Amino acid sequence: MSIPTKLLLSNLLKHNVRCENGIDHGPGVSPWMHPPVDRILGWVSRPSTLRLQREVWRLDQIKGINEKEVYVKGVPSHSDEQTLERLPTLINANIFNRNGQKLGLIADFVFDLKDGKIQYYLVSRSNPLIPGTSRWRLNLSQINDRQPGSISCDINTFEDLVIQKASLREEFLNKSRKWKTQFQGFTDGASDRLEGWIDDQISENQFESHDDFNEYENKPDLGDEWIDNLDIDNYEGFNTMNTRKKKTTLKNESDLDPWI
Repeated sequence: MSIPTKLLLSNLLKHNVRCENGIDHGPGVSPWMHPPVDRILGWVSRPSTLRLQREVWRLDQIKGINEKEVYVKGVPSHSDEQTLERLPTLINANIFNRNGQKLGLIADFVFDLKDGKIQYYLVSRSNPLIPGTSRWRLNLSQINDRQPGSISCDINTFEDLVIQKASLREEFLNKSRKWKTQFQGFTDGASDRLEGWIDDQISENQFESHDDFNEYENKPDLGDEWIDNLDIDNYEGFNTMNTRKKKTTLKNESDLDPWI
C-alpha cells in the first residue's frame, strides 16, 4: 500500500477513513485549511449520518491509501458541524477578476501530501457539485488577495487559464471556435483568389481593348467623305460633287424602282 506524493482533495474526500483498529470512521466531508498560506492541515470525516459529531484528522496520520479507503494511525479530534463551518476555507469561495467581476468558484485543489502545500486550485463557472462541469487551473501566482469566501485574481476570464477538465459543452465550444477559425481562413483564401482572378480578367480586357483601339486608329476609313479628304479647290468643285451625288442617288433609286 503506497502513499502518493500529490493528491486531489476530491479524491481524498471520497475515501472512507479506517483506523488501525479496523473501525470505519466514514467518508471525508470537508478539508481543514489555512488559507493565508495556501495549505491544507487535514480533513474532516463523518462517522454517522444520524449524529452531528465530526472527526478531524491530520495529514501526518495517513499511513496508506487504496482505491476505496485511507488508513490512518492514531485518534481524531472530535468536533461538531456548526463549529467546523466557522473554520476558514477557500472551497466554494467566489473568484473575482481584476475588474471585480465574479467568474466562478473554487471547486478543488491539488496538494502535496507530505507537507500539505497546495500546488494549484481548480475553478469552475457554476456549482462544482454538478457532474461534468469544467475545471480550469488557477496558479498561486495569479492570486492577488484572499478573503473569507472570496479570491481576487489577476485574470480577465477563465479563458486566460489552462483548462484541466473540459465538459461536453466546453469541448463543443472549443471545437466550434476551431471550426470557425478554419472556415474564416478558408473564406479569406477563397476571397483573395477570386479578387486575383478578377484583377487578371480586368487587365486582360483592358489590354485587348487597347489593341482594338490601336487597330481601329491605324485602319483607313473608306467611308469618310469629309471635304478635307477630297481634292476640291473651289466652290465649283463642291457644286460638281453635289451634282454627282444626286445623279448617283437618283440612278440607284431608278434601278430599284420596277415601274421606271
